[in-house]
Amino acid sequence: MVAAKDSDSWLQIIGIVADARDDGLRNPVKPAIFVPYSVRIWMFTQVLVRTQTPPLANLNRIRAAVKAVDPEQQVFGRTQDLDQWVQGQDEYSFGRLVAALFTGFAALALALAAIGLFSVISYGVAQRTNEFGIRMALGAIPAGVVRLVFASTVWEVAIGLVCGVLLSLSLNGALTKWAEGCSQTPLLVAADILLLMATSILASVIPARRAAAVIP
Repeated sequence: MVAAKDSDSWLQIIGIVADARDDGLRNPVKPAIFVPYSVRIWMFTQVLVRTQTPPLANLNRIRAAVKAVDPEQQVFGRTQDLDQWVQGQDEYSFGRLVAALFTGFAALALALAAIGLFSVISYGVAQRTNEFGIRMALGAIPAGVVRLVFASTVWEVAIGLVCGVLLSLSLNGALTKWAEGCSQTPLLVAADILLLMATSILASVIPARRAAAVIP
């Protein structure tokens, strides 16, 4: 047990803090204790300063404050702000690479899904042109034909979206092993759903209006 000089070799625990990453960004948190500097003082250490403005802009004021306490203290070592330090870690570069790859593949998959959805719905509605003509010949109004197209499209797209969301949630566990955290952001999921819904509506409007304009 680390203890202060002339003590009974025991230290009193004065508090418990939350987990903190102190061994890299990807390594698990390990048990650790904080001890006073008077117990174990390193020859070289760092001073961490929290500021309300850009940290490096206050560098001269921080050095002057240290000099006021100890004029002989060396304060001209390598200085970095927290963002620079984190971005210089290998784990951060790896994480950015994985995030960029996931973003690129996700954007490509979303674009292909939107294009495919638009094509399938447009083709399906166009194939029903004769049906719509017969309905209108029997007394259906154009607005009713448009509502019919929307009703069938919304039902099919809703089933696809529910299946997609369930599949995404089931694969979340596998994705977090690469993405280092939850890959499900409610805002992004909602944006994807809205995009696909807007695409399906647009894919329905054009052929539906064309079908509603057919002369029976």
